[in-house]
Amino acid sequence: MSGLHCEVLVVGSGAGGAVTAGRLAEAGRDVLVLEEGPWHDPDVHEPFSPAEMVAKYRHHGASAALGAPGIAFAEGRCVGGSTEINSGLYHRLPSELAAEWRRRFGILDFEDALLDAYADEVERLLVVSQLPGPPPESSAVLERGAGKLGWRATEFARVFDYPGGRAVKQTMARTLIPRAVTAGARVWPEARVVRLRRKGRRVVGADVRRRRPDGTVERCRVGAEQVVVCGGAIQTPALLQRSGFRAGVGTGLKFHPTVKVAARFDHPLDHDTVPVHRVTEFAPHLTIGGSASRRGHVALAIADAASDDLADALARWEETFVYYAAIRSEGAGRVRVVPGLADPVVTYRLTEGDMSRLARGLVHLGEVLLAAGATHLYPSISGGPVARTRADLGTWWDAFTRARANLMTVHLTSTLRMGEDPALAAADSHGRVHGTENLTVNDASLLPDAPGVNPQAAIMMLALRNADALLTRI
Repeated sequence: MSGLHCEVLVVGSGAGGAVTAGRLAEAGRDVLVLEEGPWHDPDVHEPFSPAEMVAKYRHHGASAALGAPGIAFAEGRCVGGSTEINSGLYHRLPSELAAEWRRRFGILDFEDALLDAYADEVERLLVVSQLPGPPPESSAVLERGAGKLGWRATEFARVFDYPGGRAVKQTMARTLIPRAVTAGARVWPEARVVRLRRKGRRVVGADVRRRRPDGTVERCRVGAEQVVVCGGAIQTPALLQRSGFRAGVGTGLKFHPTVKVAARFDHPLDHDTVPVHRVTEFAPHLTIGGSASRRGHVALAIADAASDDLADALARWEETFVYYAAIRSEGAGRVRVVPGLADPVVTYRLTEGDMSRLARGLVHLGEVLLAAGATHLYPSISGGPVARTRADLGTWWDAFTRARANLMTVHLTSTLRMGEDPALAAADSHGRVHGTENLTVNDASLLPDAPGVNPQAAIMMLALRNADALLTRI
């Protein structure tokens, strides 16, 4: 088994890992980034296409949390992590939520002024912008429907640049990973960390399986003075559990459980992007927005409904777009490593209150879309009735049961919560795992709860803050 040594080993290259690697490398530290997935040019694959799913998603996008109902979710598995596959929407951590977390979990250095300073820096590192022109029709639908109902709708910013009028998402593989490499960081793609090696209160390195360019696999051992794990809310606790860390690791998983409706209109819509408008009338507990809606997405969305016109609906897919309603959940889940299984088992339990909020969200979503001019609504309910009028939406209440609801999420958080009390949190206020001297977590796992918005901005802000704290210790 070959071996090498670095000063700081960063596991994962998504929003947390890329920020961490760049900050430490620019401070002159010897940084090695290990990424389980491959390294793709960000421009090679069409966004949200089947080819991109095969190349960049874990399990080609087919992951799920067990429960009643189960919840499908997606993880990026490539250099850049989930920033390569998400919609790029950007929303700062709400200050009232930060204050709640600070009080509840005893988080130090979490005041608004400090968090805002780091959020400002994130926005300087990336291009965070509004659309340079009028919204596409798929987005205007939400604004129009909300306006007719007297509800609030907001255009969210995105991590997009628009050189020459072309929309370019500012993923980590396009921005902060190259910046880290320029500063001296090394990046190993297709390098899976099997386990971390421990000696007392210290982690001294990692056992790695690395795929060579010729397709063969080598086993190697990497020694490190500091280890920062940034694998996300599923893979980070799985790695720590494989390495013998258990206290508070993998519990408290939080999702934004999401229901969907495929809405057909009497005219074609754009399908090249994700809508930037969100209906925020019921935020932060319920948010309404739009999803990726290529032909395959539309086909999956309409397939749930009880209808004799599905073939015609699919033939008219260009007139159809998929929208969602997402909630902040009272329920929670767990990530557990099971001996003999290659992947962790993920479970999630929705409360009755969650189910009620999801049903209400589905109906509110239908109201917005009908107000905007939709002619047919196909809900994410197995055998669910197609709605054509507002009166039809009442039939969704009884149909929305644990046995028939089809749910998904793209936001995964909270499996190693941060805070000073080890009874409440697995890591301290700056991500260092309680009971260790040199093991830090710096990703979505640290967020004490789901924030009700896309968490990428919060993850990057925390990653910068925690990387600076780490620099004061090494």
